[in-house]
Amino acid sequence: MNFKIRAATQDDCKDISRMITDLAVYEKMPDQVKISHKELERDGFCPNPFFKCLVAEVSEEHKTKEGHTVVGYALFFYTYSTWKGPSVFMEDLYVMPEFRGKGIGKGLMSKVAQVGKEKQCVRLQLSVLDWNTPSLDFYVAKGAQDLTASEGWHLLRFDGEALDKLANEAPED
Repeated sequence: MNFKIRAATQDDCKDISRMITDLAVYEKMPDQVKISHKELERDGFCPNPFFKCLVAEVSEEHKTKEGHTVVGYALFFYTYSTWKGPSVFMEDLYVMPEFRGKGIGKGLMSKVAQVGKEKQCVRLQLSVLDWNTPSLDFYVAKGAQDLTASEGWHLLRFDGEALDKLANEAPED
């Protein structure tokens, strides 16, 4: 099947938002999505965007029964490793179920890697839920290292009240 990987535009935000919701349902966390296409437009297409995004697009002849031609996305941003230097973090990689197994996911991930290499990034990082063995197997088959298994890293998060409390403990300027 022919598909095209391209940089997302502001006009793609409704499709990206739709697929973010689909991914959250797949990951059994649909109630966790708190943003809409408006926040994606604001945060990804401003003078200093918080993220970059690629979309996979199929031709009109292969569009979904709902009429969608944007069938996958990869959302990523740049980070910095104090040990290695510039890095790219892929927050999401999603392909609609009926388009999986056609090389679209690999194409999106490879393009993120290429964009990262062009920015002198030395690594591509991502996280996967522990029960999501199809995705974990996909990434490992492509050469990813499972750092939880090999190095024992844990992914931690501050949000909500914990983030507020931590921020309020900051020393005065």
